Amino acid sequence: MSSQAGLLELAAGSVLRLDGVEWRVAALEAQYGRVLLDAGEEQMWRSIRWLSHHRDCQSVPTEIEVADGPVRQPPSLDDLTSYQREVVWLRVAHLLETETGFRDGDPLHPRLGEPHPAYDPQSTTLTQRRRAKVAELRELGDEEAALLGLGKVSERTLERMAAAWRKSGPAGCVDGRWLRAGGGHPSITEEIREAIFAVRAESLHRSRMSMRARCVQIHQYVAEKFGPQVPVPSYWTLRAVWLEWFGPGGTRQRYVRSAAVGDGSPVHVVVHRPGQVVALDTTVLPVKVRDGVFGDPVSTHLTLALDLFTHSVVGFRLTLVSDTSVDVAMLLRDVMLPLPMRESWGPEMEWPYPGVPAEVVASFAGHKVAGLPFFAPETVTTDHGAVYKNHALVDAQRVLGCNILPARTLRPQDKAACERAFGALRSLLFEQLPGYTGVDVADRGADPEGDAVVTMARMEHLIATWLISVWQNRALGEHAPAWGPGEQHSPNTLFAAAMNQGGFALQIPKPELYYQLLPAHYVKIHGRRGVKIGGLWYGKSHHALDPYRGKLSDRGGRHKGKWVIRSDRRDRRTAFFQDPADPSVWHALRWNGLPPEDEVPAFSDKTAEELLREARACGLSPHSDEELLPVLLRLLGGLVPVEQWPTQLGKKGKKERAREVAQGDQAASDRLSLTPAQRPGAEPEAAGDRRGEDTEGRVVPLRWPDQAVQVGDAIDAERRRRREQVVAERPSPPERLADRLRRTSLLLLPEEDE
Repeated sequence: MSSQAGLLELAAGSVLRLDGVEWRVAALEAQYGRVLLDAGEEQMWRSIRWLSHHRDCQSVPTEIEVADGPVRQPPSLDDLTSYQREVVWLRVAHLLETETGFRDGDPLHPRLGEPHPAYDPQSTTLTQRRRAKVAELRELGDEEAALLGLGKVSERTLERMAAAWRKSGPAGCVDGRWLRAGGGHPSITEEIREAIFAVRAESLHRSRMSMRARCVQIHQYVAEKFGPQVPVPSYWTLRAVWLEWFGPGGTRQRYVRSAAVGDGSPVHVVVHRPGQVVALDTTVLPVKVRDGVFGDPVSTHLTLALDLFTHSVVGFRLTLVSDTSVDVAMLLRDVMLPLPMRESWGPEMEWPYPGVPAEVVASFAGHKVAGLPFFAPETVTTDHGAVYKNHALVDAQRVLGCNILPARTLRPQDKAACERAFGALRSLLFEQLPGYTGVDVADRGADPEGDAVVTMARMEHLIATWLISVWQNRALGEHAPAWGPGEQHSPNTLFAAAMNQGGFALQIPKPELYYQLLPAHYVKIHGRRGVKIGGLWYGKSHHALDPYRGKLSDRGGRHKGKWVIRSDRRDRRTAFFQDPADPSVWHALRWNGLPPEDEVPAFSDKTAEELLREARACGLSPHSDEELLPVLLRLLGGLVPVEQWPTQLGKKGKKERAREVAQGDQAASDRLSLTPAQRPGAEPEAAGDRRGEDTEGRVVPLRWPDQAVQVGDAIDAERRRRREQVVAERPSPPERLADRLRRTSLLLLPEEDE
């Protein structure tokens, strides 16, 4: 079965949990698409379609797969050094040759001389191949086999490695001795840590120096800044910590400072199947659109994902101002997800490929699917933009199982198909829309901002409709494949031909893949305040962190003793924690500064940085994040009364606020796996009467009144919370004036005597 992240594996003997009840897969009949589930006293046949649409279907590790020892988060290839990763891929090659007879595991693309007679799957059994592999490794010699960690391999070892590969992919072939749980370095205090990083920054500026000289500088820094009473670890401890944190440092000093990235691989890649190479690129949309908060004209960025074999635009995103690594990572996830049909689309927009009927795809996806290919990309080629070289995006591509193939510097011909797609979109679609800005400033119209009438949501719907109805059915002309000279092909016909030749893997990732693609933070869990991400604290009172508060993680490798927390930079109100006891469960950790009602609007990392900067400028030293909430509300309110907020904000402030709202909506839709048409708060079409049309043509009001009311409610709730903290109980109302006058009046008649 496939080991791709986010997919549910199904095999005879595996255990599934359905609505809290565990069922063992007794038999699997793939040709009929059904499985036999056994719960001990009860058995039932169920279809694979029924399992894929079950609302609570989870895989349970068998007793053999459950590891002994303390609970720890699963390891990954990021915990290894580059050399260890090369060793892992060699171990994987030996394992795949044993299991399949081919080192790459693909009989359709064998290496030179494969399969070897001892591993030919046509003439040998799996047991014979395992025995041949044991004999081959013993002939290597003790030193060569020990480098691979296979010096004393047996048939049972190969069986365990195969089971681990099916469960965890390449991470299952990692040598467990590399990721042992470590006790850390208790002598490295916060003062020593600060000194080490200060000396690291200084050593990068200076010429190359030895480790002894760095240790002298660490002693000097600690003595002058913290005093001679602070103990400093020994040379060997500092050396070990330096190697763990910064590596051996064998590179020349000028190369260490420059951190220059070399050109991409000059090898010519022949693309012969869909998904083999997907090109990503971002450009400024040449049409001014109106934001959905104030209705002002703004510039947006268009990011395309183009399949180089079929020339299909398998994914795109519109972002305000600029895109981020999270946006691109979610775009790669969109490539793997089928595009749902929208209300205004007719049957001609539905899944048209004859290899797999539309009913079958709809049954797996749970909804009608539009005519756009979806698959797991194998190789992703990008330019050298900062958003594509971001470490978070590189980690996301590794989670998806992609290979990164950057284009050569200043070589646009490496992704010429993507550049041609932008040109075709410009000439065939964007030039026809009001608000078109032209190729450059010299070709711009008199007032493109005033001509803009299309909102961002309307533009997204228009591009999606045009791509499916026009682009996917457009003849490619001279870009037709070499195997069909003289034939007329479109992206749809090329994808249908590829399905007829090599089949189609109908795999849809789980919604949990959203959390795995978010940037990871390796932090400690504080006993009272939770975890700290980007200057803000999360999970103060969340029950999921209670068993791990104040404790070090059993994680090994580069991040020993740290816990993995993931966050979405587009919405900093929450962070996400994967439960070590059950890796399929993710917990949302709320920011400690949020009130219980949670009526605070979404804010991004940019607003979080501005919040901390504003707090420092005001001289605020908060003991808890609750004290930062009034500063945040003042920033979200625009530093003016709420009733004047939309009119008093400047152009820059309005653009930043619209970007905050758009990013919050995008993060919510990604977390809930919603399409742009299903996102909350449809954007308007025009700004003249503060109303517009959504993607389906319905008239809706602009969103700034709702935003103003939301900020006002948050301010009132914060004031109410502060009043309740000052006064323990509700004060009794004062007596009425008439009661006091009646009690002290001289004209009041006394009561009658009994």
